[in-house]
Amino acid sequence: MVLSECDVGRLPEVVDALRRMACDRSPGQLHPGDLGWQWRFGAEATATAVRTWSRDEQIVAVGMLDSPRLLRLAVVPQEQADEELANQLLMDIMRPERGVLPPGDVSVEVRCGGPLRELLCDAGGVLDEPWTPLRRDLAEPVDHPKVPIEAIGPERAWVRAAVQRAAFDNSTFTEERWHAMAAGAPYAEARCLVAYDDQGTAVAGVTVWSAGPGRPGLLEPMGVHRDHRGRGHGMAVTTAAAAALRDMGSSSAIVCTPSSNLGAVATYRSAGFQQLPAVHDLRLRANRARQG
Repeated sequence: MVLSECDVGRLPEVVDALRRMACDRSPGQLHPGDLGWQWRFGAEATATAVRTWSRDEQIVAVGMLDSPRLLRLAVVPQEQADEELANQLLMDIMRPERGVLPPGDVSVEVRCGGPLRELLCDAGGVLDEPWTPLRRDLAEPVDHPKVPIEAIGPERAWVRAAVQRAAFDNSTFTEERWHAMAAGAPYAEARCLVAYDDQGTAVAGVTVWSAGPGRPGLLEPMGVHRDHRGRGHGMAVTTAAAAALRDMGSSSAIVCTPSSNLGAVATYRSAGFQQLPAVHDLRLRANRARQG
């Protein structure tokens, strides 16, 4: 079992591996769209955030540092029950000298099946804030919303960026970062959509990421302009996102939001998404090396 850091040249390989890992049995684990959204900071920053675990030169697990102290994981479905892999992941997560997570308090997102989560709990992991996953099956056609929806291309990137900043108070998304994101390998199977109101104002935006036909697609992120909330725009653009993913062959549309964001949960449910049981990241204490 080989733990590796990543360089820009290996990113397409990692994206392909994440696409193979995406399945409806593990809808909440790290998705190629998560890597695609990270790509807004550039290919070099994205590669720096990635760790891979390989067996016989085949990637069996991928980790991405969503922040310096939060590791998000995906594991090949057929390998999720493998105890050797789970123990290797445990050792590498628990020991800062392995170069996966730094010393001090850290968090791990583990939404794959198998023994890893239990091993981390046994090693001192405690539940962090709850997140709510939601899923919409795409076997049946999706009714398109009765509002104008624009698929954003390079010449209109500034519109998508402006909606994002108006939807999230601390957003740093810019036109330049849209172009960096769109240059990444995951964006080859992605779309940005913007919804407009009757006055032609851009009121909501979403980016959707396909993992390939027959696999779950991801909404990341979706937001409604702060001056236009409570008018159904979030439901409209979310429904458009589900329709776009179905057009791309996705088996389902998935999204995950903090459980405390009741408005977002209600919006996704109004767009036909089924609310799934809450999931928790695991927080590991500063002395985890001694515990592991």
